[in-house]
Amino acid sequence: MLPKSSKNFLLAACVLLVCCPFTLKAQQQSMSIPLWPKGAPGYENRRDIPEQAKDYWVKNIHNPSLVVFLPPKEKATGAGVVICPGGGHSLLVYTAEGLDPAAFLNHLGIAAIVLKYRLFREPESPYHYQKEVREDILRAMRLVRSHAGEWNIDTARLGVMGFSAGGEVAALVAYAPGTGDPVAADPVDRLPARPNFQILIYPGPLGVPDSIPANAPPAFLLAANDDPCCAVPTLSLLEKYRHSGAPVEAHILSQGGHGFNMGYRSKINAVKNWPALLTDWLKDNILSTPAAPGKPEEKP
Repeated sequence: MLPKSSKNFLLAACVLLVCCPFTLKAQQQSMSIPLWPKGAPGYENRRDIPEQAKDYWVKNIHNPSLVVFLPPKEKATGAGVVICPGGGHSLLVYTAEGLDPAAFLNHLGIAAIVLKYRLFREPESPYHYQKEVREDILRAMRLVRSHAGEWNIDTARLGVMGFSAGGEVAALVAYAPGTGDPVAADPVDRLPARPNFQILIYPGPLGVPDSIPANAPPAFLLAANDDPCCAVPTLSLLEKYRHSGAPVEAHILSQGGHGFNMGYRSKINAVKNWPALLTDWLKDNILSTPAAPGKPEEKP
């Protein structure tokens, strides 16, 4: 007979597998790398300040980094996604909007890279949305492309996924050209940063540009109609995408509010099942294209 502590552990593991069916596997296959080896430019003296993490969140991020989750080589499709968790720019909802979507994407054979970006609304933060947060997402996309060969990612099928405030982070890289600096001292900064597609789950209002270019990355949009924060920005993005002619698919759920994450903990069927909508979109629009062999982006 198992001791009580072992029974409790097994019960907890079973509950986690039912509620978050992909999370455990993804957590076992991660690696972390800083965006800049010596710390963020201008803030190198903050690189050793420890992050704070508890329960579902991470904050106090001063040395922004990528946490990389790769699918098994035999299952890899060549696609990759940089994930930007939400949290109102004061913390990152790291478990439910970082680990959970990473495991979901890995299950589809997609490399998942969670970005721990700097938080400009944290108390006494020295950072700004248009400067340091923008630098983080630009560097993240370029850094992933520089590791494409090592991580078996097709550089033409690298997307970005953002939840809530993370959708606002994605916007910083999605609509501008994102071309690299050909004379940059760091070869990573010579690479393009713009994503090839984007997945926006209840994106926040800062992520709505004045206009969307016709060559904007194809987008998957999703929010609940009763979301007081982000239903309107989602509909605004849909309208602007339709006006531009850029490819878009949007889903507005009748209920669900804000912050339902991957839907695993919801009692609402439409919310629980929304990842299936994303699976179909990915298979129809991203994974249906044969993968190019993973190779590093050419560095001028």
